[in-house]
Amino acid sequence: MKNKTMYALVAALFALTIPVLAQTSDDWASFRGGAAMTGVAKSSLPAKPRRLWTYEAKAIVESTAAIVGNSTYVGTLKGKLLAINMTTGKLQWKFTAKDSISASPCVAGNYVYFGDKNGIFYAVNRSSGKMAWKYTTKDKIISSAIVSNGMVLFGSYDYYLYCLNAKTGKLIWKFKAGAQVHCSPCVADGLVMIAGCDGDIRSIDINTGKEKSKAHVDTNFSAATAFQSGVVYTGAIIGEYLAVRVSDGKILWSHKEKTGDGIYASAAVSADGVVFASRSKRIFRVDPATGKTIWTFNSRSGVDSSPVIAGNTVYIGSDGGELVGLSLASGQKTWGFKAGAEIVASPAISRGKMVIGTGDGAIYCFGK
Repeated sequence: MKNKTMYALVAALFALTIPVLAQTSDDWASFRGGAAMTGVAKSSLPAKPRRLWTYEAKAIVESTAAIVGNSTYVGTLKGKLLAINMTTGKLQWKFTAKDSISASPCVAGNYVYFGDKNGIFYAVNRSSGKMAWKYTTKDKIISSAIVSNGMVLFGSYDYYLYCLNAKTGKLIWKFKAGAQVHCSPCVADGLVMIAGCDGDIRSIDINTGKEKSKAHVDTNFSAATAFQSGVVYTGAIIGEYLAVRVSDGKILWSHKEKTGDGIYASAAVSADGVVFASRSKRIFRVDPATGKTIWTFNSRSGVDSSPVIAGNTVYIGSDGGELVGLSLASGQKTWGFKAGAEIVASPAISRGKMVIGTGDGAIYCFGK
C-alpha cells in the first residue's frame, strides 16, 4: 500500500509538468490522435487536398506520423526517427534508434516517445532530437505509446504492458498479459484498455496496474481498441469485429468478415458510427449500437492502414498504394491519390494538413 501511495503521488506531481494529450488540441500527437484512440481529427481537410511536399526517407515507413505545432515526427524501418518542418517539408533533425521503428511516435510536453524492434523504449527531446532517457524491455515493441497524467504506456512482445514515469523513464507498474502485447493502449476514464494476442480485451486501472474487467475471444488482436461512451470497438485477425462494455467486459455485439480475412487496422469511432477496415478489401461503417453495416466501400486491395475521420470524410490508405477520402455519410469516394507503394501507416491530420508515409519511403503532406 505504501508503494502504491507513493506512485500515485509521483504521477500526480508529474501530471503538473507533463501535459496530457489534450482532446481539444488541434495537434495529432499520437497514433490515433488522442488517448481514447478514436481516430477522429480536430480539423478537416479541403474537399480536394493537394500535395504540398514530399520528403524521401529512403526507408519503408509503417509508422503513423505525429504532428505537433509546426513539426511532424515519423519513424522508419531503418531505425530513424525524423522531425520534419510542416511548412517546408525539410528535415529538422533525425535520431537513430537501435532497430527498426514500426511504432508510431507520441509527443507530450518536450518529449517524443517511441519503441523499436530491439525492445528499447525512448524519450527524445522534440526540439533537439537528443535522447533524454531509454528503458529496455525483453522483446520488440510494435505498440505505439500514449501519455496520460505524467505516465507513458506501451506494450511489448515480452507479454507486458508497461507504465513508466514520463519524465524519468522509471517503472511505475507493469501488467503481464497471456501473450504478446502488439496493440497500442487506449486510455479513458482512468483505465487502460488493450486487446492482446491472448484473445483478451482488458481494462486495467491506470494508477495501480490491476485488471478491472476482461472479455475473451478465441483469436488474436493486432488493432488498438477505440473508446466511446463506456464501450471499446476493435477487430481481430480472424476478421471478427466487436463492441465490448468496459465496466464488466460484456460483449455487446460481434460480427465476422465473410471471407475470414483479418482486421489489423484500428477502428475510427465518432458519434455517428464506427469505421472498420479489413484485409478483405472492405472499408465499412457500422452502427455503434448493433454493429449492423451502414455502408461498404470496396478497395482494390487489402487494408492495414487505420481510417481517420476528419469532418465529413474518412481518409485511409491501402496495401495497393492508394490513399482515398470517403464520404462518412455514404461511403462514396470523394478524393484519391495513388502513391505507387504500399500504405500501412495511417493518416495524421492537423490544422488542415495530412501527413502519411509509404512503403517506398515517401512521406507526403497534403492540404490547401
